[in-house]
This record gives sequence, C-alpha cells and structure tokens, in this order.
Amino acid sequence: MNHLLLVDDDPGLSELLKELLELEGFVLTLAHDGAEGLSKAVSSHFDLILLDVMLPKLNGFEVLKQLRNHKQTPVLMLTARGDDIDRVVGLEIGADDYLPKPFNDRELVARIRAILRRAQPGTPQSQAQEEIQLGDLKLDPSRQEAWCAQTLINLTGTEFALLLQLASQAGELVSKETLSETVLGKRLMPFDRSLDMHLSNLRKKLPERSDGRPRVKTIRGKGYIWLK
Repeated sequence: MNHLLLVDDDPGLSELLKELLELEGFVLTLAHDGAEGLSKAVSSHFDLILLDVMLPKLNGFEVLKQLRNHKQTPVLMLTARGDDIDRVVGLEIGADDYLPKPFNDRELVARIRAILRRAQPGTPQSQAQEEIQLGDLKLDPSRQEAWCAQTLINLTGTEFALLLQLASQAGELVSKETLSETVLGKRLMPFDRSLDMHLSNLRKKLPERSDGRPRVKTIRGKGYIWLK
C-alpha cells in the first residue's frame, strides 16, 4: 500500500481527503502546517506528498525547497484556482505536478496514481526495459538511475521519466502531446507549462556535453529531440 503525506491547514478538507484516499487503498498521514509537514517528510518515508501552497509557519514553496535538499519524494502541489504563478514556481523548485482547488475527487486520485506509476522503480514496464547508453549518458530504468559523465544525477521521478522517453527515441522528434500523455499522464492543455518546466529543470541538472552541443533541441511549437 502506498503511504501518502497530506500537508494542509484545513482540518475539514484533510479529514475528507483522508477518508477518500483510504477508501482508494492508500495510507494517509496528516500534517497541518509547513513546519510539521517538512519534519514528517524528511524523517519518514512517503511514496507521495500532497502539499498545499498556503500554509502557516512555512508555506508550501519553502517546504518543497527544503525537502529537495534531502529527498526526491514525488510532490503534488495543491494551488488556488487561477494562481498560475504558484504553479510555475512550484514546478521550478521541483514539484511533480499541481492541482488547482477546488478539484474533482476522481481527478485527484488519477493524478496521484499517474505520479506513483512514473516514480516507482521495479514496475513491469521498467523491468522490461534494458539499460540505455548514449555517449556519456547511462539510464537504468529498473533502478530509475541516470548517470552522466560517470556521475549519478539526482532526478525526480517525473524528470527521469521525461529523460527516459527522450533518450529512448534519441534523434527523433517527440511531440509535446506525446510527452504530456506518456510522462505526465494527462492531455496537453493550452497554456499548461508543466512539461516546459520539467524539461528546464532537467536541462539544469545535466552537465554540458564535451562537444558543446545541447543535449535536447527544442522544435518550437512541436516538441523536442534528444541529440545523439
């Protein structure tokens, strides 16, 4: 059973979500402020964290920023509807996805399951994939490990899934629509910058190539190519 941490200062909503998610087969731990949430996230193992942005003591962004210094636990941020800047900032500092409040229960469960699928190694799909070696890049899907220039790269589950998808089709154009559906588990919607932000974070973590060429080429309005 997957163990989730919900960090939200609304006791009523927290209890409703706890009941909903436990009916879906999850184990849920609650925290009602940012400091408590960060402490639990760092000291215990969780498969995924549901993190509200507006929290007392430490806001959700600060919790996520400090968490990423210790762990790459998948994080689904809960944002206020219409606050696009919150979503961009959350993705920039390492959130795997975001969901605007108020949200549909079915969509929440679907997003959680999609993040867990791409974040957990050892799935039948990952076990079926062999290691990929492209120049100085080595990917091990079964362990969800990426090595570049013989250095282990610390990636979130979403970043690894994105890298694996691009590297598996090295030299080919992979459309943004395909990446959104296969990596993020959702259709690409207008003005949704999630994919762009994850790719930006991935680019920052990968060292430069020895020949000075970019690792990923952007084809404006179409998608991306992992250059061989």
